[in-house]
Amino acid sequence: MSPRRRIRPQIPRRPSLSVVFPAYNEEDYVAGAVRLALRDIAPLVSDLEVLVVDDASRDRTRAIAESIAREDPRVRVLSHETNRTLGGTIRTGFANARHEFVLYSDIDLPFDLAEVARALRAVEYAGADAVFAYRHDRTSEGLRRSVYSFAWNWLVRILFGVRLRDVNFSFKLLRRSLLDRFPLKSEGSFIDAELVIRCQRHGASIAQIGVDYFPRTRGVSKLSSFRTIRRMVGEMLRIAPELRRAGKARPDGATVPEGASAHGAGPRA
Repeated sequence: MSPRRRIRPQIPRRPSLSVVFPAYNEEDYVAGAVRLALRDIAPLVSDLEVLVVDDASRDRTRAIAESIAREDPRVRVLSHETNRTLGGTIRTGFANARHEFVLYSDIDLPFDLAEVARALRAVEYAGADAVFAYRHDRTSEGLRRSVYSFAWNWLVRILFGVRLRDVNFSFKLLRRSLLDRFPLKSEGSFIDAELVIRCQRHGASIAQIGVDYFPRTRGVSKLSSFRTIRRMVGEMLRIAPELRRAGKARPDGATVPEGASAHGAGPRA
């Protein structure tokens, strides 16, 4: 009897990834964020680029990022001559991303970049087009931010049928081909909600993963001001008719637990 041939497990193909960091007056964070991305994410992918989108900062953000870019060709700096706020900055980053997947994160790193490995596993095992993370515990934000976030998530769910746990969290991994299916129009902080809504309207398979949350320790969150909240609501009212005409949102239903495995990634959306 001939010996049984051993089947070698197939090694998953590592995708290429573009990381987009919006940055406005973030001199305290930019160097650490870029270097941690290069250290922690590069081993997970076949090719990596880190895009720092400087939104006309008035501090040393641009100079620091450009200094790193001169040392490492994987880093690119894109600069706005006038401030366009979060939506315009993310749109610039997405438009210039070159790789198969795009990861968007705040530059103050509200999550451990090691969690990107779980997001990539969700893509592999659940067949997801997009992976949106949610925060396990948000009590460290304080009462006002917690109430504001709860109310905003509730409003977006009611108006647009979005069933994500954490609409505005800046841990969003998407296929570049998915971003090519639709335009993004928000200039301000409504961009997070618009991105989620458009993904669902275009039939994207969406997975969710829960992560530990680390609030910023320096500087002030741009989302904490009444002016930002007022602008978000104004953009929502302006864009809402178009978003609602795009069709009924699909429930995502795919939640990926910690340590996702081939049998634990959950159903496709």
